[in-house]
Amino acid sequence: MAESSNSRSRTVVLLGKMGNGKSATANTLLGREAFESLHSLGSVTAACKLDTSVFDDGRILNVIDTPGLFDSYVESNAMAKEIAQWINLAKDGIHAVLFVLSLRNRFSEEEASAFEVLCHIFGAKIADYMIVVFSHGDALGKNATLDDYLAKNCPHQLTDTLKKCGNRTVVVNNWVEDEERLSKQREELLSLVETVVEKDEIDEGAEGKSTQVSPGGEQYDRSVEMIETRLKVSVSNLEKMLAKERAARAKAEQKARKEQAKSEHEMHMMRERLSRADHRSWELQEELHRKPNCIVM
Repeated sequence: MAESSNSRSRTVVLLGKMGNGKSATANTLLGREAFESLHSLGSVTAACKLDTSVFDDGRILNVIDTPGLFDSYVESNAMAKEIAQWINLAKDGIHAVLFVLSLRNRFSEEEASAFEVLCHIFGAKIADYMIVVFSHGDALGKNATLDDYLAKNCPHQLTDTLKKCGNRTVVVNNWVEDEERLSKQREELLSLVETVVEKDEIDEGAEGKSTQVSPGGEQYDRSVEMIETRLKVSVSNLEKMLAKERAARAKAEQKARKEQAKSEHEMHMMRERLSRADHRSWELQEELHRKPNCIVM
């Protein structure tokens, strides 16, 4: 995936929807406020940016922060340019892709689509380099775990995504003031990055080649054109798939409504029959009361 996997330098890119906490997570990784981040649901990052930290033990970490590339309002050309830009920023390749989700929001259709789009652009193997980061870890509560959360809030699209990513997950709370806790979170994340790097080196040795997170060796402008083409095809395919799913869902809902209407009609008719039977019983009782008593001598 990355050409410099044997050095102490690592490069990661953060992807995710607007407001999921990418910039705050990037700052946690770097150990300082390198990217502007607000504790809100709004987007702060407007374009891809790279910043670097050199740690006391000599490790070098390059972090690429991105805007909400896969939000519904982003046009394919702008998305293609930003993807080409973060590829361009990573001169020696990407060691890991951090797919940032928020524990405060349910996994959306957009996020499931974003994962599929990435796999279409770079190939399914990109999932081997992805780590799913759940931000806003405070939303779990004091004693709850990620497994507890996923047991209650894991739609099948998220289950599929996690499985394809090798279930590499980590929870971060970027707003704690305890430096020790922040450092522990950073090390947990970097440990997962190293797991991805080691897997890449094993695969490279077995296959005799390295897989690059890049759509090819084209120049920037050609990369933009190619990425945009792949995006359009991928988005078109996803739209067709979603349209098919929505049509099937609408058909199922229509059938359910018909069944419900039929059931309600049958219940109404039953109540009507019971009401008529009760009324007839009352009339018969009244009629018996009105008849004169017969005396037999």
